[in-house]
Amino acid sequence: MDSPLLSCKGLHKSFQSDGVDVDVIRGVDLEVSAGDFTVLMGSSGSGKSTLLYLMSGLEDVTGGTVMCNGYEISSMKEKELALLRRGEMGFVFQAFNLIPNLTLLENIMAAGFLSDTPKVDLERRAHELLDSLGLGDLAKRLPSQVSGGEQQRAATARSLVNSPKILFADEPTGALNSASGKKVLDYFSRLAKEGQTIFMVTHDLKGACRGNRVIYLKDGQIHGEYRFDDQALSLEEREKLLFSWLVKQGW
Repeated sequence: MDSPLLSCKGLHKSFQSDGVDVDVIRGVDLEVSAGDFTVLMGSSGSGKSTLLYLMSGLEDVTGGTVMCNGYEISSMKEKELALLRRGEMGFVFQAFNLIPNLTLLENIMAAGFLSDTPKVDLERRAHELLDSLGLGDLAKRLPSQVSGGEQQRAATARSLVNSPKILFADEPTGALNSASGKKVLDYFSRLAKEGQTIFMVTHDLKGACRGNRVIYLKDGQIHGEYRFDDQALSLEEREKLLFSWLVKQGW
């Protein structure tokens, strides 16, 4: 049996609040196989984003271990982590964080400049990603000259320029209207069908039903897991099934 691409065991995270340790993640065990589209859900304060940050090495663990592609990232120093993230991980956040004085094409290429990829190949890859996200005609536009949805799609392209093993997404449609959000989610679904591993946090039912598994967090612990075993289900059918399950979890 293949080892999971991403996993954690006995994961704990606590923060100080008024001199008191507050447990945010409490003893989480989780495995993500290559090709999984895993979605984290839960109420506000349940620890969703914190778990994503811990699993990607963006936040230090208080206890437990995190493994990514055979590396124990929970014990790595920041320089090692930065190299690993650059080669193995892509990130999409609610905030687009595009460089305002660079075009969309330049923003995407900038994410690959620290790799060994020749510039001509990097530019070709960036154009391919822009085209696949319906942004080919906007390559020379500045972020201020395109819509929020187009900026988020450009940010998604940027996260993929180095062909990461796993894509982390924290509320990627949280700042978008429904039409723009759907375009981003449609692309995520397409990536998943092509075998891209995705680890996404969302509070949105329409976004969550795109995954093949949904993890429900409650008070920093895994409260339940739902899997879509029938991949032929329509999005509407998946949404109804997931909603029914989430209600039982206390959503």
